Amino acid sequence: MSQILIIDDDSHINDMLSEALQNEGYTVSRAYSGTEAAMLLSGLRPDLILLDLMLPGLSGEELLPTIKDIPVIVISAKCDISDKVEMLTVGASDYITKPFDMRELLARIAVQLRRKNNDRTDIIEAGGITLYIDRLTAIINDTEIRLTRTECAILKLLMLNAGSPIGKTTILEKISYDTPDCTERSLKQHISNIRHKLGEASGKDHIESVYGIGFRLIT
Repeated sequence: MSQILIIDDDSHINDMLSEALQNEGYTVSRAYSGTEAAMLLSGLRPDLILLDLMLPGLSGEELLPTIKDIPVIVISAKCDISDKVEMLTVGASDYITKPFDMRELLARIAVQLRRKNNDRTDIIEAGGITLYIDRLTAIINDTEIRLTRTECAILKLLMLNAGSPIGKTTILEKISYDTPDCTERSLKQHISNIRHKLGEASGKDHIESVYGIGFRLIT
């Protein structure tokens, strides 16, 4: 069964979560501060993390960006939209505010674990790039690059056809389902943005313009 790490300094909430998760058959590990959690994560790889933000020592905001490739559900009393947006932007998979309904939390946990189990079908590797489609993230040389949905759809297509030129019309047709707002005029700007982001991380160009045709991913 999946292992879940609870990171919350409130012993009552930590105990309540632990009992509910164990009743569902999950294996549970616990930490009561961000510093303790960081030490645990140096040798532990849970399937999912429940993370409070207001922690002693290392805060949840400081800990979250250091967690890679593990779904994190933030559980916090902070309910401002700006807090939610910031945490989702820097890597949280989901955000639920306190007080919360345990049934809703368990459902969200199940969704994240199901998504994680299907993750391999949503990862593409080509040209030195690893693309995590669901997360709208590319990784080059251990550097994480955030992409817009349109940029991700374009890069996905180029990576699936790495080394081969793809026509502009073909790109627009193939990505129209995911990003119907992309036009031939905006395509050039999206390509430019992708080039800049990838180049900034690797120091080289990954996308080549093919005269009279379109673009190709350099392999």
